[in-house]
Amino acid sequence: MATLEQVQELKQKMREERAALIAAACGLTAEDALRVPTDAKGEEQWTALEQLAHLCEMERTYDAWVRAALARDGADLAGVPWQPVEIPVERANGSSVDELLRALELERAYTEGLIDGISLEAFEHTGLSPVFGPLTVLQWLRSFYRHDRQHAAQIQGRVSDYQPRFKGTEPDQRRARLELVARRREEG
Repeated sequence: MATLEQVQELKQKMREERAALIAAACGLTAEDALRVPTDAKGEEQWTALEQLAHLCEMERTYDAWVRAALARDGADLAGVPWQPVEIPVERANGSSVDELLRALELERAYTEGLIDGISLEAFEHTGLSPVFGPLTVLQWLRSFYRHDRQHAAQIQGRVSDYQPRFKGTEPDQRRARLELVARRREEG
């Protein structure tokens, strides 16, 4: 069973990493927010604005995964649909850093309320992800601040000290996203 100290540590790390992300984003000029690293691969090819939109999308989707695991211990998360947000990655470059930070603020407020409503026993519920394997609710929630750390580093143009542990190889989310947008355009 999770302890109160573990939950407090989780919330503290979430606050710290989100503050570091916000500081990195607030330091960007409008030009910097749209810069694409030339030799990057995968998500690192996203602009800072796309990185921020990606974090919004993933926070909302991770929240859905957490809710699924809370509702049914051992839930198969492959069946939980992607959660749309107001500013998706493909529209991020038409938005401002401030707009995306406000969206992140709202997503985090929801996540904090979700955490506050979880019993200590329920932090041990699991969800099975096709990309990460089985994780407890506490592990999923820890991934929120690690994800912030990863993308804050990318926004700052440096390699993150955190790299997710995928089952197999990391999915190329950038390429998959471009393909999704192309299909949506074809469908009208």
